[in-house]
Amino acid sequence: MSKFSRRQLLAFFGASAGAAVLAPAFGKKPFGSNLGIADAVEPLKFTPVRLPHPLPIYTQQKSYLPTGIEQGDVLEASLDARLSSYTILDDVVVPPEYERYVIVSWGDRVFPNQEDYFGYNSDYTSFIPIDGRSPNDGYLWNNHEYISYPFSTTVPGFTTDSGLGGFPTSYSPVIGRNLPEDKTNIEVLGEFMYNVGGSVVRIARQNPSPVGDAARTGSPVPHRDGDRQDGGWSHRAGRFTVVRDPKNRRIHGLSGLGINSQRTDNYKNVTSWGSLSYQKGDDNYLIGTGPAATQVFNLSSDGLGNKIIGTGYNCSGGTTPWGTILTAEENFQGSASSFVGVQELVNPNGTQTGYIAGTTGAAFGLVGEKYGWLTEIDPANPSFRPRKHTSMGRYRHENIAVRASAGKPLIGYMGDDRRGGHTWKFVSSGTVTSPTDKSNSRLFEEGTLYFARYNSDGTGEWIPLNLDTPTNPIPPSTLASVELAALGRASNNGNTRLPRRSGIAGQTANGGSIVVTIERVTNSTTGAVTSYGEAEALPAYQGKKLSDFYTSQGAVLVDAFLAANLAGATPTARPEDLEINPRNPNEVFIAYTDGAASGDGYPDSRIFIVSKYSSAVNAAQPSGELFKITEDSADGTGTTFRWQRFAKGGEAGAEPGSGFANVDNLAFDSQGNIWGVTDMSTEAHNGFTTGANPEVLRIDHRVVGANSPSQDDSNFNVATSSLIGVFGNNWLFFIPTSGPDAGEIVPFAYGPPRCEMTGPTFVGDTLIISVQHPGEESPFTPQQILSRDIEMLNLDGTLFTQKRSLPRGSNWPSNLEGNPQGPPRPGVIGIRRKQSSGRFV
Repeated sequence: MSKFSRRQLLAFFGASAGAAVLAPAFGKKPFGSNLGIADAVEPLKFTPVRLPHPLPIYTQQKSYLPTGIEQGDVLEASLDARLSSYTILDDVVVPPEYERYVIVSWGDRVFPNQEDYFGYNSDYTSFIPIDGRSPNDGYLWNNHEYISYPFSTTVPGFTTDSGLGGFPTSYSPVIGRNLPEDKTNIEVLGEFMYNVGGSVVRIARQNPSPVGDAARTGSPVPHRDGDRQDGGWSHRAGRFTVVRDPKNRRIHGLSGLGINSQRTDNYKNVTSWGSLSYQKGDDNYLIGTGPAATQVFNLSSDGLGNKIIGTGYNCSGGTTPWGTILTAEENFQGSASSFVGVQELVNPNGTQTGYIAGTTGAAFGLVGEKYGWLTEIDPANPSFRPRKHTSMGRYRHENIAVRASAGKPLIGYMGDDRRGGHTWKFVSSGTVTSPTDKSNSRLFEEGTLYFARYNSDGTGEWIPLNLDTPTNPIPPSTLASVELAALGRASNNGNTRLPRRSGIAGQTANGGSIVVTIERVTNSTTGAVTSYGEAEALPAYQGKKLSDFYTSQGAVLVDAFLAANLAGATPTARPEDLEINPRNPNEVFIAYTDGAASGDGYPDSRIFIVSKYSSAVNAAQPSGELFKITEDSADGTGTTFRWQRFAKGGEAGAEPGSGFANVDNLAFDSQGNIWGVTDMSTEAHNGFTTGANPEVLRIDHRVVGANSPSQDDSNFNVATSSLIGVFGNNWLFFIPTSGPDAGEIVPFAYGPPRCEMTGPTFVGDTLIISVQHPGEESPFTPQQILSRDIEMLNLDGTLFTQKRSLPRGSNWPSNLEGNPQGPPRPGVIGIRRKQSSGRFV
């Protein structure tokens, strides 16, 4: 499905094409707190960016083909949407009617302590106006998710066979000092943890004649490119730039490390990671709320009770109507290779099973049960101690969409971003007074957490995750039934994970998890059991209650992923962003990013496409889906819903396929259009692996299942996941919901090589968005050009071949600042119309 009919659109968005829409953008507040009526919808007036792959919009409208930095050709619409060649640029490419510029980037010294600097790998963004209304002056919140090469050669995932060992890294030229090349060094590990978390930075544009405190405290911060007007708030009229403010601050993975001095174990003296001022542990610790804070943290081995060191692994998040941020701790799980993390596995009482040697958790004494939560922060109020709300569960949080209506319970919709992760809803016990009242934060402290159970008939249920919830895990053979019927086999043998308990499937210890598959699997060399067959394992888990496996409600919430598997939650296709429809708050849009199975779990094949079920070249691809759920209850607190698939990832020539892959963050603009960004794996962009000598990935549309032998040469295996190489770099698109282009996938921008565009936020006439990990896992100097032929689908489902050229790595944004071989820097940019009309579209 590449275009949606008028009837589909009206049904899906719950409004007529001529109806006014509600605007979740400043200065109209989101989540129903101060919504106004937007102007009448007008046709979109810009030229869509031309991407490498065919899209129906190119047959109907002119498109902008980039040919150089801020250069390009406008192509006429043509019934033939194929391009025989395509060159990828190292830039954020936007329509010719728009401009893009850097607001703040990694390493920028924008804090009162000039040794502090802006963190790495920017993700979620939010904007809190100084006065609660103005889109011209406010606090930018930006998540910093993780660390990756070229930060240094000691980062997680770095391997010597990547060939990157002899190339320059970026920490020294950006931060201005050297970092030891030793991943066991305390300064190295501390610097990694400092670079995750988040930043609060005041930004403003075009002097709005500030008064009061804003006038006394605000002053512009010079930008790297030096392109400023003397004394102005922005280096060009209408652009955001950073403003000096005493509230600018970092909240990072080791905030509050100083409280280790209160411990009685071996971590008592681990209170710093270096000699610089910001490397000295402070008392800016966080706190917990809810059941885990009172029933689990009091048992934690750190002896710190409800005090918590830092927040990290921050992916997306949400903004409340009362002006606070909920930042989502996602990939907190540590391992020998992913050592910037903590222990995910817990005991029946909710405490960690133990530190993992070599991880930052073990280095700094960070107990695993205190990470993996939604963390609330007030950018405008440094006195508000950040807090982790445990009532909403511990899992790999992607984001939260908040629904707040006066006199009603507070509702939050969330996703567990892993293959086989669940879709969640929180309903508070108390009710909202005024949606803008900051005391609403207390509502996150007590309530009910529900998981979603999808039915194949388009209905669904919200099941509470409580101690008395019955246990009835879905058998792997049921989860994999559609793939089994199509192929006679199941990816990863339909795997699911359940809490390990002594006496079940031969286990002699409690804590952690076991893998259950259709049939038992053993290691061919050692004979050790790697997964247990459903027939031998499941009976001992069925027909009980969660209280038979956990000692407290707090423990259930700490182990929410496994507890939900145990209770029969639907494992899904990586639920990333969830957004509430501003036209109708009973509708929630969900970006399910990737249908493939992994070691974490297997998405329910009765609901999601989990692999390629046919050798037909235009068969559906398992590259994500866009869903909508509609609550049956008027206020959203009920326990039943309906669900629909709105768009299917995959090439537009696939059946079905909407012309994108791996949709991630979502946002609504002031015209009611829905925007999305893609999250395609760095390791397959443009059909090349990463490293100093990228290998060409085999892209073969005849692949079957998750992978299969090449039909050209059976000595080689072809992975279905490699099909995303067709789409090039990660990109930003929108789906107009009204006007002549309604229902089309319209490309708006693409990012530099190996990057991800994340966290779109509309602020007046500007889209604020992050550019994460440009040039990841690739050398940035000397730069080389890669080239290959790529097989892809035409709109009619037939194949053609395109010549693709691209830089091996990225130098963005150094290349825009006169340093063409300079290091790449993640950061936050603004995009706005060159001739602004006061709104983005």
